[in-house]
Amino acid sequence: MEPVPAPEPARPPKPPVPPGKRIVPPKPLASLVVVTGFVALLWVIEAVDTVLAHPFDDDGVWPRTIEQWDGLIWAPMLHYGWDHLAANSVPLLVLGMLATSGGLRQFFGVTTIIWLCAGFGTFLIGSEGVHAGASGLVFGLLSFLLVRGLFARSILQILIAVGVFLLYGYALWGVLPTEPGVSWEGHLCGAIGGILAAWMVGKSVRPPKPQPAINP
Repeated sequence: MEPVPAPEPARPPKPPVPPGKRIVPPKPLASLVVVTGFVALLWVIEAVDTVLAHPFDDDGVWPRTIEQWDGLIWAPMLHYGWDHLAANSVPLLVLGMLATSGGLRQFFGVTTIIWLCAGFGTFLIGSEGVHAGASGLVFGLLSFLLVRGLFARSILQILIAVGVFLLYGYALWGVLPTEPGVSWEGHLCGAIGGILAAWMVGKSVRPPKPQPAINP
């Protein structure tokens, strides 16, 4: 009678990839619904604004005008015409999907930081006039994707950042006052918000530094 071979020891399961280092959304369908749903909402708002003869055009950010403080909330959802909205929609879809790789909870947190930084920054340093549009979010998500791999120390995310830079890196000139009538302040402050969000995400996935032992 031949001896029965001993079973091979079970391999320990691989540890899960930390949310801050993922490159693929954990729930792609949910991410697609959230990102496309937000962009679709922007188109609905612009359609209503057009039908009503553009009553929303003055509801953006009015720099240093405290009576219009709520424009910080509404500005990213308002646009000055279909061309303005169309120019922001495709980058929002692409960058938004890439930014959901850490999960929707992280995505909402990152978006909130960018939203607030773009709004408050424009309120403080913006030029005279009304500032509106989702381009602050676009620049924030762009900068977030470009630097998060460095903060999270993820090679795969750095490779994704290279691809994003090749695709949209030219847009970074928009953080400078190069084109009259364009809110470069919103672009710049949104980009700063994206870097801040990337730093916070990276900090959350790095292991804590070991504390030095104290001899009694």
